[in-house]
Amino acid sequence: MGNKVILLVEDNPDDELLTIRALKQNRLANDIIVAHDGVEALDYLFGTGNYAGRDLSIMPQLILLDLKLPKINGLEVLRRIRENERMTALPIVVLTSSDEEKDLIESYQLHANSYVRKPVDFTQFLEAIRQIGMYWLVLNRIPS
Repeated sequence: MGNKVILLVEDNPDDELLTIRALKQNRLANDIIVAHDGVEALDYLFGTGNYAGRDLSIMPQLILLDLKLPKINGLEVLRRIRENERMTALPIVVLTSSDEEKDLIESYQLHANSYVRKPVDFTQFLEAIRQIGMYWLVLNRIPS
């Protein structure tokens, strides 16, 4: 499958653990970078803060983005990513517990590639992550 890197932007430790478990269980990623808030996610993507000097030629093949984040919320993270020309093709899946229609609409207006509501059931959560990973990392193709 090549070198697959996922950026998981998630502040809930339980959801973080479940997501990583599902991805590893299905061998969908070589590296999973976890950002616990919006600032950390943007620092990773733009090579600033704790990630200053990071090799920016290595970008994630998929971003799993929660919306309800500390410091900078997920919609603002999405906005800033899409404003950067070299990141317009990065697949971004909004993975959230939000059931609010306005979050769904705004996510797509900001060019999210997909919007998935986190299943509450453990087995369904694992299956949702497996399906997301299979589609975006195995079937889908993006420009280099």
